[in-house]
Amino acid sequence: MNIETKFLGEVEIQETEILTFENGLPGFPNNKKYILLGLDADLPIALLQSTEEASLGFVVAYPFAFKKDYAFDLSEEDKTELKLVDEKDVAVYTVLTLKENFPESTMNLLAPIILNTKEKLGKQIVLQDSGQYPLRHQVGVAEGSVK
Repeated sequence: MNIETKFLGEVEIQETEILTFENGLPGFPNNKKYILLGLDADLPIALLQSTEEASLGFVVAYPFAFKKDYAFDLSEEDKTELKLVDEKDVAVYTVLTLKENFPESTMNLLAPIILNTKEKLGKQIVLQDSGQYPLRHQVGVAEGSVK
């Protein structure tokens, strides 16, 4: 199927790749279906695009590429909601706020987006220890490995 996107115009997607966010994203509770569109296999950046509203899309990043010590625990409630059984099915992204000079861009480490890649479920969580990670962490230069 084809969808209109915020950043790429019309793109063809597979319906089997659509992610469901049961509660939407904070600020967008009515949009529950998204797709992750990779930009380049060598970049730790992708687009999280609503399949329901073309104007709703986010640039997201694989945070571990920029902050190698980024770590947190998921609550049992989050694991249950995301139907997570195996750690290998988890993917983590953070929303980027792009600046003209990319290293000055920021990522939201406080509220990562958690995906269950097997069940195609997603949720943006707010980390309980809110003092540990900032809402706006300057991207700087990639320091971690991309996997």
